[in-house]
Amino acid sequence: MVNYEEITGACIQLLRELIKIPSFSKKEEETATTISRFLVTNEVDFERYGNNIVAFAKPYDSTKPSVWLNSHHDTVKPNKAYTRDPFSPDIEDGKLYGLGSNDAGGPLVSLLGAFLVLKDKPLPFNLIFIASAEEEISGKKGIALVLEHLPEPELVLVGEPTQMKMALAEKGLMVLDAEVVGKPGHAARNEGINAIYLALDDLQKITNFEFKKVSPYLGKSKVSATIIQAGSQHNVVPDRCTYTLDVRVTDVYTLEEALEELKESLTAKLTPRSMRLRSSKTPENHPIIKASAKCGMETFGSPTLSDQALIPYPSVKIGPGDSARSHSADEFIYISEIEKAIVDYVLLLEKYAQIKLD
Repeated sequence: MVNYEEITGACIQLLRELIKIPSFSKKEEETATTISRFLVTNEVDFERYGNNIVAFAKPYDSTKPSVWLNSHHDTVKPNKAYTRDPFSPDIEDGKLYGLGSNDAGGPLVSLLGAFLVLKDKPLPFNLIFIASAEEEISGKKGIALVLEHLPEPELVLVGEPTQMKMALAEKGLMVLDAEVVGKPGHAARNEGINAIYLALDDLQKITNFEFKKVSPYLGKSKVSATIIQAGSQHNVVPDRCTYTLDVRVTDVYTLEEALEELKESLTAKLTPRSMRLRSSKTPENHPIIKASAKCGMETFGSPTLSDQALIPYPSVKIGPGDSARSHSADEFIYISEIEKAIVDYVLLLEKYAQIKLD
């Protein structure tokens, strides 16, 4: 008989230990080791790839498909508005405080709790728990490294603070470097072609720009100008102006399609920094959608980025906590949110297994 109370207590204690350890992106060695020790104590087989921990339920059967339970153990740096010690895992009025408690320590240990509940049960799939690194910077040694070592799964549950609502789609991100070229001249004479003025024409178009296609899950894709640079001295007409565009792309566009639509409207040369962070959408006929409906879970489209953007397999994003608390001062998660999430994750996976068996 599975002891939920014991498993939940152990997972909350693990989270408190993780909060004590600074685990900024690319510096997660100690939290990875702490998670490893927890798995050893609970007699769970695992592999370590860099600072990513991958645990396997027994017995692993290569003839079965796999389901991944993935969340991250890296954090951003604490902001200056903190009034508490960000590395002190205090519990007050049912709240567990600390950096990473909500994003994504709560989802991480809740998924781990569900994994411990289900690891010895017969399931029509292999259950794999993944604690990934470098999520906050979408780093190449995070989930992207794990993808090189594991066979393709049929489903990934990505643990992020969504109030246990299920995100069936997530916006992707493309950062563009834009360059407008004019002609230099002396500011005192009517000479040159001012690249700033040319860029202003583009920026005005960006202010009112709307992508043609609208997603039923995520609404409109969005482009925003965030940085601009031009000129070197007051009396020279600048011949070059550069600006940066932040483009949030919905599931109805590939990044390439969104880029082409922008190129049609703007005069600047547009160069993407990366094409890695793609939008995602759960296939409409995937059994996880039916399983979530049986559990009475609310579904939505998420505007925020996660490891989902780097996972090229069917996935959903769901976890305890509130996205509004992420990266905020005095971050916290309710203990009750973790307790409920472990039960809800188990129920969701059991419903999913039943649908596959029917």
